Amino acid sequence: MLSLFLTHLQGYKKAAVKSPILITLEVICELLLPLVMAEIVDVAIPSQDVGHIFRMGGLMLLLALFAMACGVASAKYATFASQGFGANLRQALFNKVQEFSFADIDRFSSASLITRMTNDVNAMTMMLSMGLRMLVRAPVMLIAALCISISINARLAVVLAVVIPLMLLAIAILMKVCTRLFEVMQQKIDGLNNTLQENLVAIRVVKAFVREDHERKKFKTSNDELMMAGLDVGMKIVAIMPIMMLALNGATVAVLYLGGKMVMAGGFLLGDLQAFINYIFQILMSVMMVAMALLQLTRAQACARRINEVLSTQPSIQDKPLDGGVPLPAPRGKVEFRDVSFKYAATGTGDNVLSNISFTVEPGQFVAIVGGTGTGKSSLVNLIPRFYDVTGGAVLVDGLDVRDYPVETLRERIGMVLQTNILFTGTIRENLMWGREDATEEEMIQAAKDAQAYDFIMSFPEGFDTVLTQGGTNVSGGQKQRLCIARAMLRKPAILILDDSTSAVDSTTEAAIRQSFQTNLKDTTVIIIAQRISSVQYADEILILDDDHIVGQGTHEELLAASAIYQEIYQSQLEGVRE
Repeated sequence: MLSLFLTHLQGYKKAAVKSPILITLEVICELLLPLVMAEIVDVAIPSQDVGHIFRMGGLMLLLALFAMACGVASAKYATFASQGFGANLRQALFNKVQEFSFADIDRFSSASLITRMTNDVNAMTMMLSMGLRMLVRAPVMLIAALCISISINARLAVVLAVVIPLMLLAIAILMKVCTRLFEVMQQKIDGLNNTLQENLVAIRVVKAFVREDHERKKFKTSNDELMMAGLDVGMKIVAIMPIMMLALNGATVAVLYLGGKMVMAGGFLLGDLQAFINYIFQILMSVMMVAMALLQLTRAQACARRINEVLSTQPSIQDKPLDGGVPLPAPRGKVEFRDVSFKYAATGTGDNVLSNISFTVEPGQFVAIVGGTGTGKSSLVNLIPRFYDVTGGAVLVDGLDVRDYPVETLRERIGMVLQTNILFTGTIRENLMWGREDATEEEMIQAAKDAQAYDFIMSFPEGFDTVLTQGGTNVSGGQKQRLCIARAMLRKPAILILDDSTSAVDSTTEAAIRQSFQTNLKDTTVIIIAQRISSVQYADEILILDDDHIVGQGTHEELLAASAIYQEIYQSQLEGVRE
């Protein structure tokens, strides 16, 4: 955990050093106060030296003011360093997640990654803030006050030799118990976030099927599990407070009894006894502060392990530069699958989603992929931009294995409209320019026209400057699809992949979009996944997927004559139209 703090304190190390120095000065001032008070009680008051009383009183005031100033400055620097550390750590986690493949994100889950970037980082931030102050203040106060107490009366300090070990033993037992409980609690936070995220993403489905009560029960289960985990930790922490207070009060009574006898016997001054009691309080309160800080440290350790798990993960998909500086092939749009097999549980025993897939798409061809639900259509096209890596065989783009491309270069050649249409908060213009930041206004307008989106965009009062809400919820499903298609077309890619991305538009609009491919993207290879025969019948080639492999391949006419599966799809849709 120390290495995690040191690595991500860049830019804030000076503040992290200043805070403990200032807190040490504050402790020194506080430790001097009882000695000055003892001087007043034992010397100034018996001698009735009013001037000496005022001088010592003034010194106490100055020490208190200086201690207060040091404490405020220390808190300022600790807060500055801890918040800066938190910002650096969150940025490092976010940057790491950007390198992850789909498989890596599937492994952690998006809800867990959100928890790690928020709740876990906040715990680390609190630990650093507390560590720069409390974990410096308490040990310095403990050691210094202990030394002064021994110098005042070594015999009386024996009380501490009994009390402190007992308190430390209780702290050690509590830390051992709480380490596991804090890890469980963070996992329960993951579960709660997952339930919440799933509900918010699918809120329309929940309301459409009137499943609010079911979702409430599901959330209550996750919420109750987190509550019980928190209570389990809280009750253990609460249990230590009576032990600490018993030790504190027991030590005070013992010192008062033994010290009082010494004062009455004339072997100990009253002012020294008062100072000794003050130091006893400071010592034992320091032990309690250490206990609280160590509990926070225990939680921070659990969070640090979860954060390190993300930061130390090597992305499963990484760049593999070409050997010897061999130039990459020109972007032409040829795609070749050579005996490709794929399964999501790449290291496990899961079944293949795709098996022995082989086909070639020539540059500029329009190829369609059809098949039933769950036959691996989306999985197949996700292998082309290398969102996942094949588990057998090879996928080639322009004659080169996609694993040999720099990932950024490969994906720059590909425009993709995913099955789930995603738009970002911002204007329509900003969303379209995601396709190509350096595109001109004319190119953006042409892409919108090609995607049949221009007319509805201009129907908005703000046109291209219309603000889209999160997820594009203020436009219809068909409008969202057309905006996503326009964004991909603006890229002018060598390969354009449409994953069931015209399902929400009518046949006439779809035909106009398809015509724009031939007009303005005639050199672009287009691969489309669709359910409607009308969407694929004009393709140069149609692939039929079933039971994880290709069961048919050819034009619409060829498949209609030779493929029973294609005939079945065609007949079912034809009957649906007739009805």
